[in-house]
Amino acid sequence: MSKDIRIKKGLNINLVGAAEQTTSKAVLSKVYALNLGDFHGVTPKMLVKQGAEIKAGEAIFFNKDNESMLFVSPVSGELIEIERGARRRILSLRILPDKEQEVLEHPIFDVQSASKDSIKAFLLKSGCWPFIKQRPYDIIANPDVNPKAIFISAFTTAPLAADADYVLQGKEKELQAAITALAKLTPGKVHLSVGASSSSTLSGLTGVELHKVSGPHPAGLVGTQINKIDPINKGEVVWTVTPQDLVIIGETLLTGKFNAERVVALVGSSVKNPKYYTTKIGAEVSTFLYGSGVNEDNIRVINGDVLTGSKSRPDGHLGFYNNTVTVIPEGDDYEFFGWNKPIFNKISATRALTFSWMQPNKKYKLDTNTNGEHRAFVVTGQYEKVFPLDIFPMQLLKACLVKDLDEMEQLGLYEVAPEDFSLTEFICISKQPHQQIIREGLDLLYKEIG
Repeated sequence: MSKDIRIKKGLNINLVGAAEQTTSKAVLSKVYALNLGDFHGVTPKMLVKQGAEIKAGEAIFFNKDNESMLFVSPVSGELIEIERGARRRILSLRILPDKEQEVLEHPIFDVQSASKDSIKAFLLKSGCWPFIKQRPYDIIANPDVNPKAIFISAFTTAPLAADADYVLQGKEKELQAAITALAKLTPGKVHLSVGASSSSTLSGLTGVELHKVSGPHPAGLVGTQINKIDPINKGEVVWTVTPQDLVIIGETLLTGKFNAERVVALVGSSVKNPKYYTTKIGAEVSTFLYGSGVNEDNIRVINGDVLTGSKSRPDGHLGFYNNTVTVIPEGDDYEFFGWNKPIFNKISATRALTFSWMQPNKKYKLDTNTNGEHRAFVVTGQYEKVFPLDIFPMQLLKACLVKDLDEMEQLGLYEVAPEDFSLTEFICISKQPHQQIIREGLDLLYKEIG
C-alpha cells in the first residue's frame, strides 16, 4: 500500500529537447576521468601512482577521514595523469582504458542472510559506498552512523531529467538486491517515491515503504520528500540513494563485479536528436554528444540538468552522479531594453510583463542568460510560492550569508541540500547564487559542529 504525497508549491520549467525513449550505445571513450569535485568534503589519499596499471573496480584512492572508504576505477587501464591544483590538491584522475577490459572480482555472498557489518564492509571495499549520501550536510554517508531512514526518489521533475521508469526497465533483480542490503543498514524504513501515475518497476519491490508523489518541481527532489515524510531534526541522519546508483550497487552485490555503466539522457534544445545513451562514469561527453548532433556552435554543455548541473566542455567527462547531459544555447547576447517590454518567450514566476502563466504547458527554448545582474536581496515573497518545504527560504539564506550558526540551525539548514534551492535561484530577481550560499553554510555548520 502506498502513501500519497501531493505538492502544490513549485514551478515546472518546460523546455524544448526532451529525450526520446530510444537508447544507443555511446562510442568508447579514449580517456576516462574522475573529478574529485564530485566527492564534496572528501580528502583523497592515493593508493596507486601515476603510470600504474589498474583493473575496473580496483581502488585508486581512499578518504583520509575514513580509510575504509575506497574509490574505484570505472575501467581497467593506465592511470596517465593525476591533475593537481593549489597546495598539490588533487583535482582529477585520468585513465587510459585497455582494449580488453579486466574487472576486479569480489567474493559473492547471499544478501538475504548477510549481516549488517558484512554488507557495509562489502560496499566500502567494492567502491559502492560513495553512491550513498547523507543529510545533514549533503555529503557521502558516514558508515559509522546509523541513519534513521533511507530515501530513494524515482520521480523526476527537474527540467529534461532522465525518465527513471524508462532507464530502470529490466533492472528488477539488481534493484531488489540493493534494497534488501540497504534495509539492513538502518533500524528505520527504506522510503521509495514514484510518480502518482508511474508504472515503474520500482513499485513492485519489497522491503520498502512506497510513496506516490504528484505536483510540480521540486516534488521529485528527495529533500522535498524527506520534508513531507520524515523531517530531519538536530542529531538525526538520513541516507539518500538515486535509482541508477541502486542498480550499480545491486549488480555488484549479485556478481561481485563493479560495473560503472550508466544510461544517460542527452537533452536540450541545441541537440538535434535528443535520446538516451549507454556509457560509463567518467566517459568523455563528446562520445555521445556528437552522435546526436548539435544545432549551433555557441552552446553550453551542462553536466546534469539546467538547474543543478555544472558547466562542462564538449571534451569534458560525465560526472560520477550524473545521468543527464543538457546542451542549450550560450546566453552571451543581450536584448536592448529587454526589461521594459512584454516577454512571451521566457518563463517567469511573476506576471510583470510576462505571460508564461497563460500557457503552462508551452515548451520554451531558453539559453544561459541570467536576464539581469547580481544585486542585493529584494524581498518579493516569490521564493515562498515555489518552495514547498516548511522552511523560510529567504531567512535561511541570509543566516548563511552572515554565518549565524544558531539561526542556521533553527531555520532548518540540517534538512536541506543546495539542490533544494535551485528553483528559488532560478526565479531570483536579485540573481543571488542560492545553491552556493547553502553549500557554504552547510560546510561552515559541518566544520563548527560536525
